[in-house]
Parts: sequence; C-alpha cells; structure tokens
Amino acid sequence: MPSFHYQGRNSDGSSVSGHIDAPTQDAVVEQLMNKGIIPISIKAGGGKSALNIDFKALLTPAVPLEVLVIFCRQLYSLTKAGVPLLRSMKGLSQNSSNKQLQDALEDVTQELTNGRSLSSSMQMFPKVFSPLFVSMIHVGENTGRLDEALLQLANYYEQEVETRKRIKTAMRYPTFVISFITVAMFVLNVKVIPQFSSMFARFGVDLPLPTRILIATSEFFVNYWMMMLVAMVAMGFAFKAWLNTANGREKWDKFRLRMPVVGELINRAQLSRFSRTFALMLKAGVPLNQSLALSAEALGNKFLENRLLEMKSSIEAGGTISSTAINSGVFTPLVIQMISVGEETGRIDELLLEVADFYDREVDYDLKTLTARIEPILLVIVAGMVLILALGIFLPMWGMLDAIKG
Repeated sequence: MPSFHYQGRNSDGSSVSGHIDAPTQDAVVEQLMNKGIIPISIKAGGGKSALNIDFKALLTPAVPLEVLVIFCRQLYSLTKAGVPLLRSMKGLSQNSSNKQLQDALEDVTQELTNGRSLSSSMQMFPKVFSPLFVSMIHVGENTGRLDEALLQLANYYEQEVETRKRIKTAMRYPTFVISFITVAMFVLNVKVIPQFSSMFARFGVDLPLPTRILIATSEFFVNYWMMMLVAMVAMGFAFKAWLNTANGREKWDKFRLRMPVVGELINRAQLSRFSRTFALMLKAGVPLNQSLALSAEALGNKFLENRLLEMKSSIEAGGTISSTAINSGVFTPLVIQMISVGEETGRIDELLLEVADFYDREVDYDLKTLTARIEPILLVIVAGMVLILALGIFLPMWGMLDAIKG
C-alpha cells in the first residue's frame, strides 16, 4: 500500500507530522480527521518505507485469474444466500490463500466499515481489481443485482483462464524444440567446433567456405560471449523502454496481429475477447460509450484500443455503431454484420456473445492445428543446422583424405 507523509495540527494547535499507509490521499485525510488531526499537507512517499514498498510492488506478481474466479464464485454464493456483504468480505479476507488479494480484501472491508460502497472501495486497488471488474460491481450495486454481476464476472474470467491454458498447451512443443536448438548451438560453438578447428589447423589444408564460417562463428562466440550477453541484455532493456512509449507499444501490438502463422490466431482471440467483454458490459447495463472504453482496455492491445477509442469518439459525435466499426478497419465482416443486425433489433449483446462463441471455436481449432503448422518451420531450421554442420565438418575431412592419398 502507498505511504504518505503528512503535516497537520492537533486540536490544541500543536504541529504534528509523520507517515501513514493508505490507498489514496482521501483515505489519509479520513484517517487523520478520525484521530483529531487537521491535515495541512499530504505528499506521497518521502521515506525509506516508500522506497521499500515501491520495490516490493515491482516484485509482486499479479493476482492469478483462477484466484479471482474463486473469489467471485464464493462472493456470489454468499450474496445469493443473503449473507450481509460486510460479513461476507470479512470471511473471504480471512480465508483467502493469495496474500495480495487478502491484503486488498482486508482494506476493502475497512472501507466498507467506514461507509464506502463496494465498487469505490475496490477502485482503490487497481492492481487487484481491474476497471472492468469495478464497473460490473458498480452496476450490480446500483441495480440491486450484485449476485448476477459476480456470476457474470466468474464466467468471464473462467473463459479467460481456459483460453490461456489452451495457448500455453499449444506453445509447449515449439518452446521445447527451440530451447533445445539454442542449447545445441551453444554446445557446438563452445565444445565441438573448436576441436575440429584445431585438428584442421594441424593438417594445414585449405578449408571450404562453410567450414571457415563455422570456425569464425565459433571463435567469435568463445572470445566475445560476454559482449554478446551484454548486448542481448541491453537490447532487451531498449526493447522494453521502446514498448513503454505509446508509439512503440502501438506499433508492436499492430505487428503482433500481422505476424505469420500466429497473427491470425491472435486477431481472432482478440475479437473473441472484445465481443464477450462488450456484450457483458451492455448486458449488465453499462452505458455504450463506457462499455466500449472498458472493452478496449480489457484487450491489452494498444493498437486495437486506440481504434476502439476512436470508435467511441465517433459514436459520441453522433455516428452509428456499425458505421464507426466499418471505419475502424479492425473488425471482420462477421462482427460488423452482427453489430449491424444487433443495432437494428436492439440485441447487440446477444449477437456479440454468439460471435464470441464462434471465434472461441475458431481459436480452439487454430490452437489444435498450431503445432502442425509450426512443425515444418522447425524442421527446416533443424535441417539447415544439420546441413551447415555436415558441410562444414565433412568437406575438409574429404580434402584431408585426398591429401593423405597424395
């Protein structure tokens, strides 16, 4: 939790200062007023504890989706059974197995005790509860259907977990092969090729071009491996810094959608996520422009997010959803057709759910056939390595046999 340095005065007029941990400045003011202290200035950080907390926040992993699914299911069951919200939150905070979620729930429970609503309390912890999560809870509170909102969130996150598991399963084989190719290249350059290089040097024969390339590559790897490691780390940091820029992130996310073999798969997965999220928001009663903005943020793709925000601006300026979707250039004809029909019939949420189900099936099929499509590429890479090694090692050996025979 962030740390704030405050200065204020007691009821007797004496000056006081110190540090206090709270989610926001408003919470700091509330705590100080409860203690009888009138705040004069409040600044974020300002001490060792703040530095330590910053490092701790950097090293703290995000809350797994599986944990959020269990939380939504449990809170749904308690709310559906009529258990008071404050009592439910206290019980869930005590029984949570995830430390980060447990700390957040304890603070949310404290804010509920102070009179805040559940959505505004959760909004103080954006690393645990996403804007989509908070908006759904807010709509559920205002409509008196909090249990339905929690059930929809649980189903949504379960679908996300299932999709991620399928992607990890499909990428396991290519990752395994590429890792072994990398290890094999390292061993060949460090151990094998130098042995052949010294043997060829003793015989003093003219080496063919493939052999000279192999020996030069091996010598460079052995002599400059530290520089190569530093260069790779520097390139990694430079790439990370480029991704942190708005322009860099948008260009990289656009490239991901157009990558060979996997670009089409990523695009379909993103369209499925958008359709499901947008339908979920509309079905819950979130306003159209806010639903579009939340759906854009939930995609995790800056290129698509910017196109959807442009759609939102065009709709707010008076355009129809279907026309702005066509002008955005990121939707397939199926999505545009469903949006057009849904706009005319007032059933956009139902039709978009059908689109999401369709693309989920497409993504599932693509993931099942992904290994078959990647195998030829991996086979060509391995065959190329074997060919270069064979030519580089056996050609000079044949030349040495000819020299021995005279």
